Parts: sequence; C-alpha cells; structure tokens
Amino acid sequence: MSSSNETAGQGGVKPEISLIVPTINESENLPILLKRVAAALAGRKFEVIIVDDNSKDRTPEVCAELAKTYPLTLMVRTTPTNGLSGAVLHGMARAQGTYFCVMDADLQHPPEKLPELVAPLISGQGDFVVGSRYTAGGTTETEWGLFRSLNSKVATLLARPFAGKITDPMSGFFALSRESYLSARNLTPLGYKIALELMCKARVTKPMEIPIHFAMREKGESKLSLKQQFRYLEHLSRLYDFTFPRFSPVIKFLIATGLCWLVGLGVYCSVRKTDLGPIQMIGVAYAAVIIFSAIFHVRYVKTQREFLARQTPWFDFLLISAAEWAAAVSTTCWLTRRVLWPNPCEIFVIAFGAATLMRYILRKEFLQDIRGLRKNLPGERTQD
Repeated sequence: MSSSNETAGQGGVKPEISLIVPTINESENLPILLKRVAAALAGRKFEVIIVDDNSKDRTPEVCAELAKTYPLTLMVRTTPTNGLSGAVLHGMARAQGTYFCVMDADLQHPPEKLPELVAPLISGQGDFVVGSRYTAGGTTETEWGLFRSLNSKVATLLARPFAGKITDPMSGFFALSRESYLSARNLTPLGYKIALELMCKARVTKPMEIPIHFAMREKGESKLSLKQQFRYLEHLSRLYDFTFPRFSPVIKFLIATGLCWLVGLGVYCSVRKTDLGPIQMIGVAYAAVIIFSAIFHVRYVKTQREFLARQTPWFDFLLISAAEWAAAVSTTCWLTRRVLWPNPCEIFVIAFGAATLMRYILRKEFLQDIRGLRKNLPGERTQD
C-alpha cells in the first residue's frame, strides 16, 4: 500500500469541481498549469489535487508556494503503486467536488476546455466526458510515425467493448460525476489508462467527447514506455474478464492453446527429419509446448498473484503439464498400435487434442485462468 503526505491549500466552501493531476517530476509545468486552470475556472468553486509519485524535483516546494494563491492540495505517494491510475484514484478518494476532472501536468491537455468538459455532466447529457484528439474538431501537434499511429488505432480497437464509440479512450483528460465514481465496482488500477477502468467499472451509459487540441509537451519527459504498453494489454485483459466473465477465460485459453499448437507443430515437423519414432516425436514436441506454456504461466502468476484461488501455482502447473504430456504420449502409443500406418498429421492432431482436453479439464479443476472468483484487494471498493 502507498502512503501519502499532504499539503493543503485554501479551505472554504465545498468545491463544485475537483481537478486531479497525477505528477512525476513536473514542477516546471505546475505554475503555468495552475494559472491557466484558475483562469478557466474563474467564478467557480474548485480545488486542485496534485498526486505526486515521489518526484525527485522541486514539486513539494513549488506546490507549497502555489498553495498560497490557489486552492491546491499536494498528496505525495512515498511508495507509489499501480502507476498513474493508482495516483488518480488516490486523488479521487480525497476529492470533495461534485464533479471530478482529470488531466496531465505536462500542458498537453488544454485547461481552457475544463468548463466544456464538465458541462454535459452538469446538464445531464452525459455521465462521462472525454477530451478527444480524434473526434471532429480535435487536433494534435504531435507528429506520429506509421508505427505509433497503427499502435494507437489497434489500442483503440481493443478498447471498443468498454469505450463504445469514444474515439480517444486512452485520453488522460476526462471528467465524471462523484456519483459515477462512487458507483464503480472492483477498481483495480494498472498503468496509465484509468479512463477505461472507470468507464468500464462505473457502467457508464452516456459517454461523450469534446474536441481538444493536444499540444506538444512543454517541459519534462514523456512517461510512455514499452513497459506501459504491456501494462495496457494487461489492463485490457482484466477489463475483459470483468465485462465478459464467462467468455474471456475461454477466448484466452483458445489463443494460448493455438500458439502452443503452432510451437508444437514446428518442433514436430523438425523432428520428423530424424530417426525418432512417432511416440518419441510427440513426446519431444509436447515437451516444447510445456516450455512455451511456462512463459504464459510466468506472466499469469506475476499479474494474478493476489487473485489466485490456490497458492501453489507452479506445483499445479507442473502437475497439469505432466498430465498433458502423458495424455499426448499415451494417445500416440495407443494410436500406433491400433492403426497400422497412421498418418503423421492424424497422430499430431489426435495426440495434441487429447492433451488439450486434459489441459482444459485440469485447469478448471485447479482454478487456473478462471477469473471472477477472487477476493477484493485492499483499497478496492465494491458497490454496497
């Protein structure tokens, strides 16, 4: 669990708008950001909550000075967890406003759009509003190459089941009501795409977009990395589990099994050039499948450790793998004795089919890859 230190700004009447800004080493941008936020929200009661993940720059000193002028609260997570998403939820738990807005501190999101962002919430037209670069009227200064553009389109497509027609579901500039936030169930933040988490877990029905100009970063460095890209895929996996608890594990099982079959087929075709018999060839090929499966299992154990129904994941994996291998080999042995000249393709399909059936049965028995059975993590909130 993360801890936090707080520096409070101006007190007074309960704010209408709470602006949550997650930061890491953004002290140079904060004075400019606060000035523009205050101008945009002039005449409204608002608060700004800076949630800082233990920056090494002058963020605490800068915030202490800014708090003399603006309604600013600094929360420092000295041992941050769950990335930017965890920081945003940390701030929302402290927020007092009727409407919650979230934006980055790097000045790429336009503070001048904050009134337009909350307007649909106030009027009741929408229950979740996203500032989009890609909707009609949205623009960006960032020059993206082919790879990054394709990456963005694929990421958006994968998020479609939760985001609906939202064109920019990865946006970090969004707003929702306190009521929607409190209705969210089983929040498990991961990485930096908290908007998707909230849209999915709060079961929003009227998401909307407003066009924004996505500016170039003023100062500091981008936090986007390859690690964050993998975290995004991991996060999507959790959201699919939450949204489609029956189908998601089956689809993942089929994808992983299909990849294992491809590996096994490659090895099987390679060893056919040797003097090994059918039983030995299947034994070697399925051993390669088990080794390849271990890669998936490493990731599974790492990401689902807190959720596991059984606390012996590697013992269970070895036991299941041994049963799969035995099923493949014994099926091949039976087949070669019952059929005089079995076709090599038939041997592969039937043997691997028997092993896959064994895998599916035992994984269900040992509760591997079965979601929705876990307890809540500390800090998660469930609907009362």
